[in-house]
Amino acid sequence: MKKIFRRPLSLMACSCIASIATLVLYNIPFFQYVAANTNATAAGSAFLMASLVVIMLAVNFMMTYLTLFLLRKVGRILMAVIAVINATAVYFIITYNVIIDATTISNVFNTRYSEASGFFSWSLWLFIAALGLLPALCCLLQPIVYGKARRMLVCCGSALALTLAVALANINQTLWISQHDTELGALLQPWSYLVNTIRVVSQQQDKQAEEIKLPAGTITDQDKAVVVLVIGESARKANFQLYGYQRPTNPLLSRQQGLHVYQANSCATYTTAGTKAILEPKNSDDLYELLPNYAFRLGADVVWRTSNWGEPPIHIDEYLTDGELAKRYPSEDSHYDGILLAGLRERIESSNKNKVLIVLHTSTSHGPNYADKYPKQFEHFKPVAKNVEEGEKHLDQLVNAYDNTIRYTDFMLDSLINTLRGMTDWKTAMIFISDHGESLGEKGMFMHGMPMRLAPKVQYEIPFLVWTSEGFRRYKPTAPDGPSPAEGQLPTLLEQHYIFHSVLNLLSIKSPAYDPAFDIFETP
Repeated sequence: MKKIFRRPLSLMACSCIASIATLVLYNIPFFQYVAANTNATAAGSAFLMASLVVIMLAVNFMMTYLTLFLLRKVGRILMAVIAVINATAVYFIITYNVIIDATTISNVFNTRYSEASGFFSWSLWLFIAALGLLPALCCLLQPIVYGKARRMLVCCGSALALTLAVALANINQTLWISQHDTELGALLQPWSYLVNTIRVVSQQQDKQAEEIKLPAGTITDQDKAVVVLVIGESARKANFQLYGYQRPTNPLLSRQQGLHVYQANSCATYTTAGTKAILEPKNSDDLYELLPNYAFRLGADVVWRTSNWGEPPIHIDEYLTDGELAKRYPSEDSHYDGILLAGLRERIESSNKNKVLIVLHTSTSHGPNYADKYPKQFEHFKPVAKNVEEGEKHLDQLVNAYDNTIRYTDFMLDSLINTLRGMTDWKTAMIFISDHGESLGEKGMFMHGMPMRLAPKVQYEIPFLVWTSEGFRRYKPTAPDGPSPAEGQLPTLLEQHYIFHSVLNLLSIKSPAYDPAFDIFETP
């Protein structure tokens, strides 16, 4: 190894090599996107591609030169780390057809090891070793002659001047670039994750501020009422038998009396934003007081049980993870979301309050390992792909595994409804809505997290199911297709914010925050 790196290189030569390697190893998907989406003539397209090559080489050369000259050993380590991250990013772009935008980075920050480990594979490690670790070793071991500051200024100044000149020559492409800025920025390595990481960290810091309190409200009656809100994970409407899917994925719910099925879209394609939309009174970038926090502050008994993560801030006394539930109910199988139902009836009936809100945040249909999300007795559709990577080669087996997660969801919701139906001393309700949908190989896309303006409909068309005990509340009729529903009618397509206002109605909470237009029930 020492013999290979025995001969020192000038910093200019090292920067040239690093710039070319970054272009060739990590940015082929970027140029593939440009070639596939430019609307210029053949000559114009060739000029644009050549210009982007020159700009990328010049910018990467300049940034490498500055990093190594100013930071020396720290710069070497930074370049080595970037090489490994570049390789990882390109692997996921190629394998899962993702783009590295702010949404993707936010998902990375909110991912637990148990989820991330599902992506580990030999192909990933080999890819990182070849395209990440080998270049990283070169960064760390190659002797470099740094030269004088004057030479640095000349080299970097020349690269900057070249970048500006080529950019000005392509000023007529400004509109095209602005139309595709999300995709271009998300495919450009290493800038995609560097810039978007800064954006996400900045946004998270802004959200550390205390949530905006909603106006005071009151509980208006003493009737004993319980609402169980089930937040599904990655459950897409397209694979629910209740919505016309040809497979028997809802054999139990399809026979449930009194179950209402609504058409709905999610407000986002990832968990944090989708869950927030379900719990907030209106669509907003601000953090308003969420449904469980608000109901708890107004005097309701609120319980949150979760096997998931990436949730907005929940401020209640009883927040239980699946691990904590496993300790509380050791006889229950804690490997699956059924643990969220353990002892639920006893918990409700032991409450010292008349209004109870239970939120169950599941993870049943989250990839990439769909086949690990349900007990084996629910493996109705066979054979199954163990994970998304295997499913790329056998899409039918991937769909089989995913559909089995929906059958398990069907079983859990049916069991929950039967439990609530047996609580005759209470008015009871079950609401199920998913945080977002899921891609299962359509157009080469897998899982979720695409920006809403680019996302396919399977990533935002979601199930919205409601059951209430007899006489609890009257449902509003759904309006016929038309420009707008009449007063007292629901539109044909609902959104996630209907949950907040409908639950306030069920819990008899009178509040200025309540909007009857976003309530699926008639006001009593």
